[in-house]
Amino acid sequence: MAISVVRLGSERAEGEGVRIGTVRRPPRGVPKEEFSSRNYYDVWLPILSPSQTLVTEAKAATTDAEWAVFVRSFTKEMKAPDASHVLDLLATLSHTSHFSIGCYCENETHCHRSVLRHLLEDRGAAFVAESCV
Repeated sequence: MAISVVRLGSERAEGEGVRIGTVRRPPRGVPKEEFSSRNYYDVWLPILSPSQTLVTEAKAATTDAEWAVFVRSFTKEMKAPDASHVLDLLATLSHTSHFSIGCYCENETHCHRSVLRHLLEDRGAAFVAESCV
């Protein structure tokens, strides 16, 4: 049992489980009833996405220093009680269920899902091995 970290809209891996969209906005131009069939997400959980201000900041970050500022700010947002409780829940569920979390960004290293991965790791979450994703 474990969490996969994925790019929303990508092909699903076998046994990936429920796909959770940790994004601020639903995919543009896609009818709601097609989110799952088009491999975006089965459940939308925007509480684990950066605020709109931070989304703008992340997209504008072109240096390591600018990205580090985003990471610190997003980490702070995820310390809010509601987000923190959801992270605790997902970390616990990762030991009994397969599911995935994701975002639209092409490059995970420059995406908030990399921060979510670290926050969940810090809570003891189990992850699918990188080579299996």
